[in-house]
Amino acid sequence: MQRRSFLTTTTAAGAATAALGLPRPAIGQGRTEWRLMTAWPTNMRGVGTGAVHLAERITALSGGRLTVHVIGSEDGAAVDTVEAVTGGHAEMSHDTALYHTGRHEAFAVFAGVPWGLTAAEHTGWMDHGGGRDLWDELTTPFNLKGFLAGNTGTQMFGWFRTELRGLEDLEGRIVRMPGLGGRVLRRLGARLLALPGRDIVPALADGRLDGAEWIGPTNDLAMGFHRVAKFYYAPGFHEPGSALQLLVDRTRYEALPPDLQAIVAEAARAANSRICADYAASNGPALRTLVQQHGVTLRILPADLVEASVAATVAVLQDLRDVDAVSRRIVDSVFAYRADVTPWTRIGEQQFLMSRGLYRL
Repeated sequence: MQRRSFLTTTTAAGAATAALGLPRPAIGQGRTEWRLMTAWPTNMRGVGTGAVHLAERITALSGGRLTVHVIGSEDGAAVDTVEAVTGGHAEMSHDTALYHTGRHEAFAVFAGVPWGLTAAEHTGWMDHGGGRDLWDELTTPFNLKGFLAGNTGTQMFGWFRTELRGLEDLEGRIVRMPGLGGRVLRRLGARLLALPGRDIVPALADGRLDGAEWIGPTNDLAMGFHRVAKFYYAPGFHEPGSALQLLVDRTRYEALPPDLQAIVAEAARAANSRICADYAASNGPALRTLVQQHGVTLRILPADLVEASVAATVAVLQDLRDVDAVSRRIVDSVFAYRADVTPWTRIGEQQFLMSRGLYRL
């Protein structure tokens, strides 16, 4: 999903707060007011509307004792949401850990890794496979507390102006793909161009980009990718279940009474489920519209490109393991968990879905 890092300055974050006329965090008469900075426009289905609903749920469940105001990236410009939190311009942020690899490269794992975990598997790793403790270890030095707060599900590989007939067609192409997936493509011969969301479609239109990914049919349709590229590729091996996160100023979170801490945690858990369900409901109709109304050509990635991406992923993840001890533990934990759950995923869900595709009720 990225959408590269939505980077902006703390000055811009503070200006956004002032422009909206939002109060500084206030505590009084049993009421606390916080600000949530999100990397998305608040009307962007799934990621943006999910952040708004998350803030509303915290406010409602707390009876207004913890009122959360949302500051959105309404024009799609780059916004460093974590800088907003650590710089005191907001108490919470909603985005994806993929955006913050400049702080520590292992942040990317908590958004998902190429050929890694599906949405359900990622939640399982966090809740039952040791992921949450590792996330705490990674975020605590930044005075942050992290919560899963959404998942886009498996994404599309992306949009290309011309057809990919084999691995050789990727050589030298300029592609917008962030994070670990982008590193994999670089190993496969692509050239990367980092752009925020609002600049991707114009760059495809004027030829600065040959290909790009965003999220999936729901948001890609709304962004207008079909107007500038007609080849739409699957599978999105680079982001098989892209997780979203709520990051909270740890000091302020720990200063909340236990019931408000629990409300923040449970509202994030609800957002994790709600956003994933929203994409499950909307991607099918959006994909039908792209194909039937806009003439988009669906393609499966060439077999040699997919095969090469596996070896490239191994190399990229080995580089990440070598960063430091915590990175090694995080990567090893993800793939140990994947090994544990794959036998059931393969014989249960995968076989059912393959069989379901053969029949129509």
